[in-house]
Amino acid sequence: MTRVFIPLDSFAVACGADEIAEELALAAAARGLDIAIVRNGSRGMAWLEPMIEVETVEGRIAYGPIEPGEIDALLKAGFLDGGVHPKRIGNPEAVPFFAKQTRLTFKRCGITDPLSLDDYRAHGGLDGLARALAIDAAGIVKEVTESGLRGRGGAGFPTGIKWNTVLEAEADRKYIVANADEGDSGTFADRMIMEGDPFCLIEGMTIAGLATKATKGFIYLRSEYPIAIRVMTEAVARARAAGVLGASVMGSGHAFDIEVRVGAGAYVCGEETSLLESLEGKRGQVRAKPPLPAHKGLFGKPTVINNVITLASVPSIMADGAAHYRDFGMGRSRGTIPLQIGGNARHGGLFETAFGLTLGEIVDAIGGGTASGKPVRAVQVGGPLGAYFPRALFDTPFDYEAFAARDGLIGHGGVVVFDDTVDLAKQARFAMEICSAESCGKCT
Repeated sequence: MTRVFIPLDSFAVACGADEIAEELALAAAARGLDIAIVRNGSRGMAWLEPMIEVETVEGRIAYGPIEPGEIDALLKAGFLDGGVHPKRIGNPEAVPFFAKQTRLTFKRCGITDPLSLDDYRAHGGLDGLARALAIDAAGIVKEVTESGLRGRGGAGFPTGIKWNTVLEAEADRKYIVANADEGDSGTFADRMIMEGDPFCLIEGMTIAGLATKATKGFIYLRSEYPIAIRVMTEAVARARAAGVLGASVMGSGHAFDIEVRVGAGAYVCGEETSLLESLEGKRGQVRAKPPLPAHKGLFGKPTVINNVITLASVPSIMADGAAHYRDFGMGRSRGTIPLQIGGNARHGGLFETAFGLTLGEIVDAIGGGTASGKPVRAVQVGGPLGAYFPRALFDTPFDYEAFAARDGLIGHGGVVVFDDTVDLAKQARFAMEICSAESCGKCT
């Protein structure tokens, strides 16, 4: 049986992936072809979506971007055997955009079946959880602290310190909350993980639960992500059925379970205390701090609130060790970050790399300049609350402190490219309109 991979990622679905999958299934049935269609995640090369891959004797061969109506021509070209076709890409991992990456958090995204726990295990999944179960809570916190992992949602707060605060808190119940309310314009890393490698987030949250002695987790998802909601909900159910979640995690005697909650999409609910208010069934408004959520969070109990990418980075840290993760990056910015390149970029998509690349390298060498072919005027980094960097500042390395020194912020890693036709005054007004409509200002 030949396996054909067609992404279920929102990128690909918006470009016709569902229609292509249906077209292939009908064509295969009519021809009596023995194939299995796997709906995988995206490898993050948006300009090639929908990119379909075929498992051949030479390895996986990719074709793209494929449009509905092209399946018949692909079959005639022998694409099931890796045949020649104008849209044949070849080995997807040899595409320069992909080959230049350092994939730790996203190492399975686009490769595995997102809802196959067996596939997840076969590609290193649950190795980090197994190691976490072999040591005590303080040992897990120590490993995460020594890795240098900081919050990937924008604040950059050291993850180990937050976890240790919750571990040391005395309470009859503690919580882990994954902030999946990805609201900044030009960001999509959280969505890609949840659609393409949901068990990675589940594993990271479970490790966080073991580290802090929390027994319940919540994934707070925005309503605008229907595919992520469906995939995450099914993945949680399958993890529970397999004993990865529940009263005894992997037979360890430690309890931890997860519930998926869907928010209404308010931008302000990306702020951690507003998110907690929404989770409690209240209107999403910012709470006064102190007390911090680590002391008094969800339902008044000590709570870890981490961004999706922060939690999804933990399995790799636990599996390969803190030193391995810490070896990537620069200064106080350790490990990797998934850059989300969008806007007027020739090669938009997700690029996971170690901290330290300059904006110029990201825009020119990786993003390929503008899609329009015109000169780059500026990039917006950090969403509507971030900053616009002109080409004169493209020597800025992607690093928390380097951005702060130039009055910017990394935010969630979104990089939106603009060519020289952009009206930056209009863009600034647009950003402020978003803030005035979506944010009350208390969280900024």
